[in-house]
Amino acid sequence: MRRWEDGRTVKVQEVDRLAKGDPLSLLLPVAQASVAECTAISSARRLTGGANQETWAFDAVTPEGTTPLILRRARGGALQRSTGIGLQAEAVVLRTAHANGVPTPEVLHVLRPEDGLGQGFVMRRVAGETIPRKILRSDAFTAVRPRLARLCGSALAAIHAMPTQGLDRLESFTPIGRVEWLHGHYRATRQARPVFVYAFAWLRAHAPDPPKAAALVHGDFRNGNLMIGPDGINAVLDWENAHLGDPAEDLGWFCTPTWRFGHLDKPAGGFGSREDLLAGYAAAGGAPPSPERLRFWEAYGSLYWGVVCARSVGEFRSGADASVERAMIARRASEAELDLLRLIAPRN
Repeated sequence: MRRWEDGRTVKVQEVDRLAKGDPLSLLLPVAQASVAECTAISSARRLTGGANQETWAFDAVTPEGTTPLILRRARGGALQRSTGIGLQAEAVVLRTAHANGVPTPEVLHVLRPEDGLGQGFVMRRVAGETIPRKILRSDAFTAVRPRLARLCGSALAAIHAMPTQGLDRLESFTPIGRVEWLHGHYRATRQARPVFVYAFAWLRAHAPDPPKAAALVHGDFRNGNLMIGPDGINAVLDWENAHLGDPAEDLGWFCTPTWRFGHLDKPAGGFGSREDLLAGYAAAGGAPPSPERLRFWEAYGSLYWGVVCARSVGEFRSGADASVERAMIARRASEAELDLLRLIAPRN
């Protein structure tokens, strides 16, 4: 028997059959397109996690040694989220961010039709930890945890300062435009959730004016999408929700209760305060938003997550994504409702 990284246990004789549907047999050509003098690959495996994309880790073997790589690929090579920017555009954003000093993996190769792997790209593999439970509890991060909120603020300031030339494929949103965009996705779920209806009305009534200039918004900057090392942030990952808009959206999303992972007293990722996050943001050149604007985007973030959970119900029931992870996400819509009520309709 052989246990795969995604949890499947298969007989040895079945591995070749499974490889016909998995990208293992096709990794060598893309490794050679990514790394000069690559002669072989080793340690290829699919990583666990990632509800929307496949992630494969492997090493490119050269005469000088090995180069650790990651293949980020659409599920099955073709299935991409309707709300994401697509892997081709994500590769462009990643390359722009890397060129402007944002801690991101370097994209080495964007998949072509002749690669036979569908949509995706190959990037350097960055060392570190992404699992929030370990980041919040492990002794390995005891020294850096008190500084992480400020470091996240600094990273967000760098993202929001990036030039947007060449990113014209990204959608641009005003705050109220973002609310209406989300409402369209809520209607598509065909679910009636009174708390969500109330939250949409609250957001429309409290939407701030657009910023003077639209900035690049990561769209999913949170604990879980950051590669953390003992000294800080090694990489910002998962740019599939990038768009142009209000930079305060990223700050509010980062402080959404869902991404505190049980540490509700520490709004910034479960490891810090809003004050530390905004201090790091300001020290790196960002303009901290007003408390009212930040509250708006925290409420939007809770509602956004609730709509994602509600949409996952249909994806699981239809069989479009019958994974256990999708089912677990689907059942969390009620958590978002509670978070929204605490934020916009608190008890006296």
